[in-house]
Amino acid sequence: MALSRRTMLWMVPGATLAVPIGTRLMAQAPAPAVNAEDGVAVRGTDVVAYFTEGRAVAGSPAFTHAWRGATWRFASAANRDLFAADPDRYAPAYGGFCAFAVSEGYTAPIDPQAWRIVDGRLFLNYDQAIKRRWERDIPGRVARADANWPRLSAR
Repeated sequence: MALSRRTMLWMVPGATLAVPIGTRLMAQAPAPAVNAEDGVAVRGTDVVAYFTEGRAVAGSPAFTHAWRGATWRFASAANRDLFAADPDRYAPAYGGFCAFAVSEGYTAPIDPQAWRIVDGRLFLNYDQAIKRRWERDIPGRVARADANWPRLSAR
């Protein structure tokens, strides 16, 4: 079968682009999702303070730690160092997205004041009203969110 000049010109650029695009896509595995506005995780809230002070505390740009593609802020160097030593212990469930939303199969932003620690895990919610709805069935909501999170975090 003879190929026309037009067919050959069409095929050549497509063939040369297939390798670089395919190579680049294969090399970029999805990073774990983190709720980060402008690169700052969980609206700049010190996630360690939920555990150590029992309340939401604003983090400072002076005390940061880069983890999972986001900048995490802390109220003190001590809190930053605690997080850096064991981020999985302090990082909120579901990358800091709303726990109720993740249990429903989507992600949503959070209000740092709408939080709760359950079995050593920090859960954040969209607002106080959604937090109350989430609290009506914590075990069920956590089970559904845990099942949904792998799919949602791979987006």
